[in-house]
Amino acid sequence: MKRTPIDRSKGALRSSSPKGGGVARKKPAPSPWDQQREAAKRAALNALKRARRSAEKAGVSLSEWEGEFLDSVGERIQTHGRAFADPEKGAPGQALSAMQGRKLKEIAAKAKGEPRRAGRRGLGREAKEDG
Repeated sequence: MKRTPIDRSKGALRSSSPKGGGVARKKPAPSPWDQQREAAKRAALNALKRARRSAEKAGVSLSEWEGEFLDSVGERIQTHGRAFADPEKGAPGQALSAMQGRKLKEIAAKAKGEPRRAGRRGLGREAKEDG
């Protein structure tokens, strides 16, 4: 068996596979679905960090529940990619459920010192009694 010399001038990589193919394979690009999911994950983690940071900066003390909420949601997002298990509680590809997003907005508003909004329930009862 005669060996042929390897031409290294082209910069080809040697492969250990029996079929050859000395070109290094790149990792396939993630699908748009995966990119959207990763972006939602990063956005949720950044929003959690921002809420905690703004509360510390403003000197607003978060309740024990709020601190625990921010910690547990952040941990679940890092571990599982999202903070809720039931797909009906949030949009596909989102990291937070609708209620988790709402509570996060409330915590961020508290940290900014914005007044707390009145619930819609009270207004509905008064309107019915007047009519």
